[in-house]
Order: sequence, then structure tokens, then C-alpha cells
Amino acid sequence: MQRYIVLFAFFICLGINAQVTQEIFESFKLQERRDVKYYIPEDYDEEKKYPLIIVLDAEYLFDQVVATSKFYSTFHGTPQMIVAGINQNEDSIRLDDCAWDEENGLPNEKAKSFFEFLGMEFIPFLDLNYKTAPFKMIVGYDITANFQNYWLFKENSLFNAYVNISPTLAPEMETRVPSRLAAFDKQIFYQLILEGEKNKYTSRILEMNKSIKAIEKESLHYFFNQHEGADHISIATYGMGQAFDNIFGMFKPISPKEYKTKLLTSEEPVFDYLQNKYNTIEDLFGITKTVDLNDIMAVYAGSRKKEDFQSLKPLSELCKREFPETMLGFFFEGEFYEQSGEPKKALKTFEKAFIMDEIDFLTKEMALDKIDAIKADFGY
Repeated sequence: MQRYIVLFAFFICLGINAQVTQEIFESFKLQERRDVKYYIPEDYDEEKKYPLIIVLDAEYLFDQVVATSKFYSTFHGTPQMIVAGINQNEDSIRLDDCAWDEENGLPNEKAKSFFEFLGMEFIPFLDLNYKTAPFKMIVGYDITANFQNYWLFKENSLFNAYVNISPTLAPEMETRVPSRLAAFDKQIFYQLILEGEKNKYTSRILEMNKSIKAIEKESLHYFFNQHEGADHISIATYGMGQAFDNIFGMFKPISPKEYKTKLLTSEEPVFDYLQNKYNTIEDLFGITKTVDLNDIMAVYAGSRKKEDFQSLKPLSELCKREFPETMLGFFFEGEFYEQSGEPKKALKTFEKAFIMDEIDFLTKEMALDKIDAIKADFGY
């Protein structure tokens, strides 16, 4: 299976160029032209909204981020995303873009201009020309990973998610980042990825990790991964999938593990668990997600397992909206009436389900069995 996943990711990479636009961006803030590239999903729809990922060091990271985004949206139910990258490799311009003052650790004049270019020109341009969702993520490596942290110094963070790969830390950053993360009430995802091979920043990064882990705040979603087999170069290729798992895990259909450890153990009604999951997705990411059939079946199974038959009524109404041609809604409603001691209503509802389309494990034969059983028990 691992080999097939790698091969699929490889073929995704081969097809990336078909959806990537490269162009020159004229920047007033920088007073120079910059090479940028965009990935727009091939079935881009003006009626939808797409989270935006900004990729620094695009020569190194852009294709990897696009491939991961495509893979996860195909197989894990994460939303399709717009990915925009800024090339910074030529003439080592990344060092100028992200330089800091050695005395205070803050961006120097050129880096301030680059900061304004991204926040006041490049991202507004993307928001204006594409249907971007409010949710924004930034990815950086080494010195560009350090640079992205400066958005945490603003009163309102421009980004909702940070993927920080082996940052080259500016002075005091190991204390400033935890302090700023602790100050936000806004939902923030912060992913720190570190290699196993030690360098002069390792101890400070581990100190930063320890301080962030100590923050007790529900609005902070912090993840730390150290890859023992990686060095400072190879770490750029590690952990991107894990970052997507952590940041966009909420989008995944309910897994067997989530079903057992969360849905079944929750004290709230089973349907409320589903509703809260999708409301959280909309609140966090600014996207209304279509309800997965997998999730509906998980809630149905959970309501039976926990004998929470009251959840079948709102679940049936949801199914009538989301799967109107199928028997899902009426079958679940029929079971609700059956368990509520209303056989006449149950009989009529199962008869409605019988004439609808079959779906998943629900068949006309099952509806007919319900009808026959009620007639036999009550003599209708």
C-alpha cells in the first residue's frame, strides 16, 4: 500500500504544471518584480470557497505542498485549496527577504517591506481574484520558517495555521512565539517540524516547544514532530502529510477510531456530535462541508448502539435534504417512529422509504421486512 501511495503522489506531481500559473508580480512595497506561482484546483468553482496556502521558499516547497493538498483532498475529504508560492532562491534573496536586526530580533528594513508585500499586496490580490475562504495557512523552512512567526506579533494574526519547518530562530524567538500564541483567543494551528540531527538552533527550538506545550488554551492547536532520521536538508521533505493530518483532520470522515473513542463516549446526543463536528468545520475554516454518507452511517450506528433513538429524527431530516432521492431519510424516520411506539406512523413512513432509491446497505427488501413485521405485530 505504501508503494502505491508514493506512486500516486508521484503522478500527482507530474500533473501539477497543468494547473499552475507562473508570473511576475510587480510590487510597489518592494519596488521590484517577484516570481510567483499559483495552483488553482482544476475543477475550480466560483460558487465555492477555498482555503489559501502561502508557500515561502516556493522552489523547494511549492510542489510538495500542492501534491499533498491534492492527495488529501482526494482521499481524506479535506477541502480543495488554492496554493500560492513566492520564489526566493535566486541570488539567495530569501536571506534579504527574511533578515532580522541582530539587536532586537525584528525584521530589518528590507524584510519589513517583504512582510508588507505579502500582507498588503500579494494576499489581497489573491483574495480579490479568487474565491478564497477566510482560513489561511503559511509554510516556511529554515529562515523563512522563522519569518512567518512575525505575523504572530500582530494584534490579529493574518494566518490561521503555521507550518514551521526547522526554523532558524531570530533572537528571543523561543520566548516570543509561546508568549504570542498564549495571547490569542483566535483559533490558531501551529505545526513545528524538527530534524533529529542537532544544529545550533536545536536546543532553542526544543525550549520553544516545551513552552508552547505548557500553554493551556483550547484555541491553540499545537503539534510537534521530530524526525530522528532527518538532517537539516532532508527535513524539508518530512512531515508535510502529518501537518495536513493535524491541521485538517477535522475534515476527515468519522473513522472507526473516532467512532469508538469520541462518538460513542460523548455524553451529548449522537446527532449533536455530528452537528457540532460540521459547525466546527464551518467556524474554523469558513467552509460549509457537504455531509459525508460515511458520517451519516456512523451516527445511525451510534444511535442504535447507544439506544439514542431520538437522534434518528433529526438525522432523518438531514438525509431528506442531503440525499433526497434515496430511502435514507424515510427509513431512519420509520425507525424513529417504531422505537417511539407509533406503529401506524412507522408503517406509512417505511412504505415511503420502499419506493425511494436504495443506498449503501439500505435496500427495498429491508423496508419491506419492516412493513411486514409491523403488519404482523399489529394486524394492519
